[in-house]
Amino acid sequence: MPKNDDILSARPAKDENTGMETALRPSSLDEFIGQPRLKENLKVFIQAARTRKEPLDHCLFYSPPGLGKTTLSHILAREMGVNIKVTSGPVLSKPGDLAAMLTTELAEGDILFIDEIHRLNASVEEALYPVMEDFLFFINTGQGPGSTTLKLAVPRFTLVGATTRSGLLTGPLRDRFGIVFNLGFYGEAEISQILERSARILGSRAEKAALELIARRSRGTPRIANRLLRRVRDFADVRADGVITAAVTQAAMTALEIDPEGLDNLDRRILLAIAEKFNGGPVGIETIAVAVSEEQDTLTDVIEPFLIQSGFLKRTPRGRMLTPKAAQHLGLKIPPPQELF
Repeated sequence: MPKNDDILSARPAKDENTGMETALRPSSLDEFIGQPRLKENLKVFIQAARTRKEPLDHCLFYSPPGLGKTTLSHILAREMGVNIKVTSGPVLSKPGDLAAMLTTELAEGDILFIDEIHRLNASVEEALYPVMEDFLFFINTGQGPGSTTLKLAVPRFTLVGATTRSGLLTGPLRDRFGIVFNLGFYGEAEISQILERSARILGSRAEKAALELIARRSRGTPRIANRLLRRVRDFADVRADGVITAAVTQAAMTALEIDPEGLDNLDRRILLAIAEKFNGGPVGIETIAVAVSEEQDTLTDVIEPFLIQSGFLKRTPRGRMLTPKAAQHLGLKIPPPQELF
């Protein structure tokens, strides 16, 4: 059993009926761990807006999934002392959906959070332009020569958009956001701090060494870190009297097929497919998706950013290519440079 000094103190977990993912989210910028430059800038913008008694300028957050875009939108609402309305791009299928939300569900200064904003319908996006600039919504009535346009004033609100595909945003939409931030992957030390906080909220006793082990396998992503922590907690409750030790964590990682580099079964399937079926590349992402029976969007939005960031995959104009680091990690013979690149 670990020494008491090595085990982090625990407190009772919150009611899981409220949603564990929500319970683990920080509620203020001071509680938010990581992204230091973003936090400092947001504090300035929030203080300035509150001093002037104005709504915060429209914000756009873009990053791979799980890095805190939704969490930050809720933090902004709390810091500004306003309500937040949450929706997503695909839900707003026509301008009427947007009009109903703006006129009946938002008050002065409130935040409208649109997740996956790059998937907005073109007509909805165009209707947003005058809303974001002048807080006016234009409604066309009738058709043909007899049609008229009604001008409807909407409350001065803050639009917060989040996207995993910033390249798919149109220029006119992107340019209307006054605050734009890219959230990067987190360092192991930051993930360890997040895990310490999450363990306390979950009411779990955990060795620091165990949390550091989880952090190294979390792909620099808080959402993945918290998910792994909950799964390791399951193993600890069954096999280690509820204490998350390094030994039980290692056993859990082995059972979950997550290796020391944080690669899971799907990551290895992708890398092996490129190595064995396509001689290390180059190969198109569409072909890879077919080879591993996964959606192309899943590969480009979820899997690929980490593999590229970690040096296992290289994106070139001709396609994706395996790197020597990936070949070495998988125990494959490294092809000559002219074949690999």
